[in-house]
Amino acid sequence: MPRGRLITIEGIDGAGKTTLASALGDELRARGHDVCVLREPGGVVAAERIRELVQDPQLRVGARAEALLYAAARAQLVEEALDPLLAAGTCVLLDRFVDSSLAYQGAGRQLGIDQVRAVNEFATGGLRPDRTLLLAVDTRLGRSRSQSRAEPVDRLEGERDEFFDRVAGAYDELVMQEPERIKVIDAAASPDEVLASALAALADLL
Repeated sequence: MPRGRLITIEGIDGAGKTTLASALGDELRARGHDVCVLREPGGVVAAERIRELVQDPQLRVGARAEALLYAAARAQLVEEALDPLLAAGTCVLLDRFVDSSLAYQGAGRQLGIDQVRAVNEFATGGLRPDRTLLLAVDTRLGRSRSQSRAEPVDRLEGERDEFFDRVAGAYDELVMQEPERIKVIDAAASPDEVLASALAALADLL
């Protein structure tokens, strides 16, 4: 049986990752693909518990502890869900993966991209996405979107503009490093246009 594909969706808060993951999953299933949509941090019980910790705005979590918690949730997700699904030939759509930690903790928290990459290399056993869709949106637009949601703002969403500027800059840097893997999509377009761009970016893979 052919190994499944790991497709990750990245971008700052408010870029529309969750919306795209859902729409893309529906479209690929309609085309006959076996698809599983998961999110980070989370996707399995232990990782969902960690999600509650890292997102709680009432908790003080240091930058290094935050990076390690995300890596721990990721390690559990890889072992419990991603590796088995991919081995079974399933196409996995994942809302965030290692690139998020490189951008948010490596650049946003200024821990260093290489340092955070090393921690996550260990956590994931070296698992890498087959393709990454980066939803690019102006940081102010993304923030206004995320803050207009009904849910309370979490720890990261409450950060200052400078934090998100560093995150966006890190994503730009990652695109320059791996242009074949990371495909940029204009997240300011309509949902239908974003979906069409995503499908085009995956055409050679699927």
